[in-house]
Amino acid sequence: MSQWFENIDWTSFLEGAIVIFGEALVAILAFIIAKSIGNRIIKTGFTKMQEQRDMSLGRVKTLEKLALNAFSYVLIFVFITIIISIFGLDATGLIAGAGIIGLAIGFGAQGLVSDVVTGFFLLLERQVDVGDYVTASGLDGIVEEVGLRTTLIRGFDGTLHYIPNRNISSISNHSRGNMRALVDMSISYDDNIDEAVTVMQAVCDRIATEDERIVEGPNVVGVQSLGDSDIVLRIVAKTVNMEQWAVERTLRKELKEALDANGIEIPFPHQVYIEKKNA
Repeated sequence: MSQWFENIDWTSFLEGAIVIFGEALVAILAFIIAKSIGNRIIKTGFTKMQEQRDMSLGRVKTLEKLALNAFSYVLIFVFITIIISIFGLDATGLIAGAGIIGLAIGFGAQGLVSDVVTGFFLLLERQVDVGDYVTASGLDGIVEEVGLRTTLIRGFDGTLHYIPNRNISSISNHSRGNMRALVDMSISYDDNIDEAVTVMQAVCDRIATEDERIVEGPNVVGVQSLGDSDIVLRIVAKTVNMEQWAVERTLRKELKEALDANGIEIPFPHQVYIEKKNA
């Protein structure tokens, strides 16, 4: 072993190591610079596309993220090929091996193929875009990314859900068109229904003129149900997309204050105690 170490030309070895290290460092810097420039070009290109073709922001963001992912995959593959060449290995064998592995994955990983096919049609048919509020695989949230393999949905509690595209058997998009705000208000059986409807409709008409988020209504449609201790009146409005919850909160507040001001009771559960006394 000691003789083997003595036979090594350390000068040539160190020179070769320095050259390899230098080339690898240059390749890493080139990778970082190319990635930065490429990402900037892609983002600028899609921004111009949105302005020239008047595309929706969600659609542009969807295609932009997909293009950035594809660019990253290609750049990483090129970088790995260059690094292997620097170390004196045959990059041609790597490319051929990658083709064989890809073919094997295509035959064996049916789930992956299903993900890609489903993701392709999600994008082609524009079923979802980034920023849409959707329900998919039993999960509600805002779409953050639509890829060929997975779709990312951010839940309203902040959780980021990674859903394989093959698991999306059906999808409900709540962001295509105006949304409905629905509010149920209760009055007691002792109050006059027509008077309550008149008071509530006056509030709805005032809010309709003040709130730009409301597209149609609000309107008091009438008695929705008869409860054990209350009469439920329903109010319906059409709102700008994703503003229905805020409009509902505004309606509840204003209606509650108007009913109180007019002496109309909003009932709440009562308990009656009966005391039995012995004669």
